[in-house]
Amino acid sequence: MCIGIPGKVVALDVNQPQHAWVDVCGVQREVNIALVCQEGEPAAALIGTWVLIHVGFAMSRLDEHEAQETLSALQEMGEVEQDVALFLAGEGRDGIR
Repeated sequence: MCIGIPGKVVALDVNQPQHAWVDVCGVQREVNIALVCQEGEPAAALIGTWVLIHVGFAMSRLDEHEAQETLSALQEMGEVEQDVALFLAGEGRDGIR
């Protein structure tokens, strides 16, 4: 099963365009934001935005309510701790980076 984890964009990576730092459950991780950037919108507009992250990519934008509901559901399923650990290690469940 593939699980996306909600995270909040907290800063841009000044050295790598289309990369940002995202807070996931209190831990910051660099992710690629190319898929959620909108044409004509500066990347800085994403700061404070919730995104759904999967294998190092922000896949879609979420509103805060949806992000919190998703985090709660993941916690209830007992998945968030294991998935966050794999995410922070930069690995998928199968050990592939």
